[in-house]
Amino acid sequence: MKKLYYIGLDIHKKIIAFCIKLSDGTIVDEGKVEATREALGEWVKKIKNPWDGAMEATLFTGWVYDYLKPHAHELKVAHPAMLKAITAAKKKSDQSDAQKIADLLRVGLIPESYMATSEIRELRRVLRYCTHVVHTAVKMKNKIAGLLMETGISYSKRKLHGKKYFQEVLGRVEDISPSVRELLEMSRGGMEIFEAGQKKLIAALRHNERIKERVERLMTIPSIGEITALTWVLEVGDPERLGSVRRAVSYCGLCSAYRESAGKEQRGPISKKRNKHLQTVLIEAAKIAPLWNTQLAALHARELERGNRNRATLAVARKMVAYLLAVDKRKTDFATLAEAEVA
Repeated sequence: MKKLYYIGLDIHKKIIAFCIKLSDGTIVDEGKVEATREALGEWVKKIKNPWDGAMEATLFTGWVYDYLKPHAHELKVAHPAMLKAITAAKKKSDQSDAQKIADLLRVGLIPESYMATSEIRELRRVLRYCTHVVHTAVKMKNKIAGLLMETGISYSKRKLHGKKYFQEVLGRVEDISPSVRELLEMSRGGMEIFEAGQKKLIAALRHNERIKERVERLMTIPSIGEITALTWVLEVGDPERLGSVRRAVSYCGLCSAYRESAGKEQRGPISKKRNKHLQTVLIEAAKIAPLWNTQLAALHARELERGNRNRATLAVARKMVAYLLAVDKRKTDFATLAEAEVA
């Protein structure tokens, strides 16, 4: 019977360092391979024994994981923040990193990170790009307002970004310099391009059959809109992996850091170990959620009596997470779920 190999991979843009070990720590082979599909294909053909592999989560991990997974007995992705054996090492190199990953894998101490399916990751990439497009469009809007203020041109903040009103502003200002007029028209054109691109990307996600049913189910929750539902579905992936509401709240970055030593407990600020995309969307949604949901409005009012608006927003966001997780895990519309709880 062939012995199982344990392979640690340290992935970079141009090269991938690897280390192959046996269960007792003996090094079978190590080296580097070009970070291309052709080179990886030639390398993996040379491995005759069954093997388990592990790699650190980086920008380049996704395509390597997808390419190698069919060839591996088991393939894991390690959470970079938890790989203290690498980051705290006195001697650090690509080869030593690969060795440490292989060692953590063979003794079962890899801090495994969740890896969504390639289809979900593809849709997630589109949604994140859409968010980037929205931010860029907002920058264009702010730039238009800034240019008008710099040149002393009065305008209505509420109407400015309407196409007809924008043309009226340009038309009634005669002493505006040609360079400023050109910059304003360029900014307006960029804003329109980005807004059209955002609508196109969202429409593609909205009609995707793989996630359409889940998104529509989540939108039955009062105060949950399309963007919030899409972000939850694509960032969480499988809701079963979150387990409890407490773990889901922690994953979304809506709780403070916790430290306990020698019987002393200490709470810090909001933890940086979170899914920042979900955190941003949920907090923004929580600011207007009380307008659409009476239960959330009552919760917000109670927390606001304590005198801290930010804590009230966080409390609403946590409640929204509880709603989202319950609907997503039970695969039931919110109204049906609420009726069942009352009964």
